[in-house]
Amino acid sequence: MHSVIDDCWAVKSGRDSSGNLVADPSKFPNGMKWLADQVHGLGLKLGIYSSAGTLTCAGYPASLGREQQDANLWASWGIDYLKYDNCNDAGQSSQQGNINRYTAMRDALAKTNRPILYSMCNWGVADVWAAPIGNSWRMSGDITASFDATHSGCPATAVGGYSCSVMNILNKAAPIATKGAKGGWNDLDMMVVGFNSLTADEQKLHFTLWAAIKSPLIMGHDVTKQSATTLAILTNRNIIDLNQGTWSVATRTYQRGNIQLWQQTSPNNVDRIVIVLNSGGNDETVAVPFTDIFANDSVRQAATYTVTELWTNAVSNSVRGQISVPVKRHGVWVARFAPSGSQPTTTRSATSTTSRTTARTTTTTSNQGGSQVKYGQCGGIGWTGPTGCIDSTCQFSNPYYSQCL
Repeated sequence: MHSVIDDCWAVKSGRDSSGNLVADPSKFPNGMKWLADQVHGLGLKLGIYSSAGTLTCAGYPASLGREQQDANLWASWGIDYLKYDNCNDAGQSSQQGNINRYTAMRDALAKTNRPILYSMCNWGVADVWAAPIGNSWRMSGDITASFDATHSGCPATAVGGYSCSVMNILNKAAPIATKGAKGGWNDLDMMVVGFNSLTADEQKLHFTLWAAIKSPLIMGHDVTKQSATTLAILTNRNIIDLNQGTWSVATRTYQRGNIQLWQQTSPNNVDRIVIVLNSGGNDETVAVPFTDIFANDSVRQAATYTVTELWTNAVSNSVRGQISVPVKRHGVWVARFAPSGSQPTTTRSATSTTSRTTARTTTTTSNQGGSQVKYGQCGGIGWTGPTGCIDSTCQFSNPYYSQCL
């Protein structure tokens, strides 16, 4: 789990006489090395922010052309995570320009010999799907605490932008969900769970889908003021397991009006996670035939299942042929399907018995996908990946990952 510092942490007037970034002493009077030690003492890791440009998005000094110097400085402080934004790119906004700018920082982080998770915040522009470059990549514009409101700054189909709603980002993620794989993950932006502008049902839908797509789970609310409802949502171990366990990345089976069906599979393709979301304005009862869940597999379509709903732990036995599920407006129904006679092995109590609320910053992240990867063995970049082939299309081969199984 990381505590991540975002933009505006540095002195805005510039670098010191040696060309190093300087933490603002009014915000960090004891310096970043001291802060990193304190955060590490809590059992957390510390993240920091910069941009692949001449200035950050808020106009502070950034790292374009200074990649190695800045990476060395962060490593000396004990930084574990870098969010690398895409503002003020000095005209290098083409696909190759994006690749060059983000690869430069990847290489600089690798040379520090410190494992620093590399989070690319390139908003999905220039089709830089980044498994050969970063450990995660933002695939859309900035999120806002809205379930489905439209905003001129966040077009329905175009990438980039700002004030993007939960459903806007989710619908953009659906066609590229499988770009996420061991070594690199789609980042749907921080979560807005805990914001009062979303209902509890909307927050559950939001958390469920972010977890199932295996986005980094980044909390953006003030954890010192969160409600019991927010804490219960964020500590539901069944839902966390969709993100951290061995389930596949969720893919969307269909969208029919306001109803969407998403699925995850177990490694042996026997058990299923079935997710039904309702983006419409009315509660609905949705009939889901097994032909939709187990397409082109007549044996599984004919089997009988034990169905365990993951928010309530309600169990339905001997389910066969189809299931009808109640889904609230702006809500979600999510369950594990296990063939009858087999006992689910990873369904947890709905609420974790251990939760950490001691983070001193309001943004934290935790993600190792669902691949049981080891941390810190990839030439200093961070997360491990499979030998050579990074994603399911085998388009990427990356020497930084080639010895990291």
